[in-house]
Amino acid sequence: MKPFAIAGIQMKVSAVASNVEMMKLKIDITMNLYPWVEMIVFSELCGYGPLTHTAREFPGEFEREMQAMAHKHNVWLLPGSVFEKSGEQIYNTASVINPQGEVVTRYRKMFPFYPYEVGVTPGSEYCVFDVPGVAKFGVSICYDMWFPETVRTLTVMGAEVILHPTMTGTIDRDIELSIVRAMAAVNQCYFFDVNGLESGGNGRSLVCGPDGRVIYQAEGTEEIIPLELNIDRVKRSRELGVLRLGQPLKSFRDHLGDFTIYEKGAHLPYLNSLGPLIKPTRLDTLAKLKMQENEYEPPSDPTGYKGFGQ
Repeated sequence: MKPFAIAGIQMKVSAVASNVEMMKLKIDITMNLYPWVEMIVFSELCGYGPLTHTAREFPGEFEREMQAMAHKHNVWLLPGSVFEKSGEQIYNTASVINPQGEVVTRYRKMFPFYPYEVGVTPGSEYCVFDVPGVAKFGVSICYDMWFPETVRTLTVMGAEVILHPTMTGTIDRDIELSIVRAMAAVNQCYFFDVNGLESGGNGRSLVCGPDGRVIYQAEGTEEIIPLELNIDRVKRSRELGVLRLGQPLKSFRDHLGDFTIYEKGAHLPYLNSLGPLIKPTRLDTLAKLKMQENEYEPPSDPTGYKGFGQ
């Protein structure tokens, strides 16, 4: 058995005040209660909340404070993510800090939650890093996992544990929980999904093993989630199959090359027919209903509202 202990921190997140001091307190409490923990993971946008006006340049004070905490307690630390300002661009960025207090890598969220995460630029590079003598880890943020190619790519790069800060406070959280289980199973990896509370989400953080089974699911209150993972379970699953049955990674490897939808310049008429990526509106819904009933008339009012609901 190759054990490695990770603690997820599910905490309340404010949108109007810094949460950094509370994060530091949570780290101190975690290490006082569970001194055997070797890595701590926070939720997405935990440091300063979900508003882009909090964006800051990297490296900066937030990283320096988190580096000091990692060094103080001799732990690996993924302090969620914060908005990063880089020139005219804003990214949703997570830092990975080692027990010596060094930033070993950063990850920019590849799939901002469009059309809602307005003004955020997608990242373009996948993120994996080694914990020496333990395993290779991958980093993914929230909406990224809705695109199975992202987690599959991290897995093909060797990731055995996916660290997944999340900020979900919407009614699709149940769907996300099923995606976590599916991603863990089809990629035969540990999946450590940490959600926030209040402005940071509705909780229900979830940790799954390489067979897709739930190791622990939090509820809707503040929690410290300390778990010792057996990394050898990943290697055994990938060698012998999920529950000694399907071997999806080997099958994927042996069937590579036939996914024509991924070819550069591929003609994708159906996807192109779906229309622009915009927020649904009541106006769109009513217009579609009227068109279906053959009663639609273009509005004469330049605001687009005359004739609807009047």
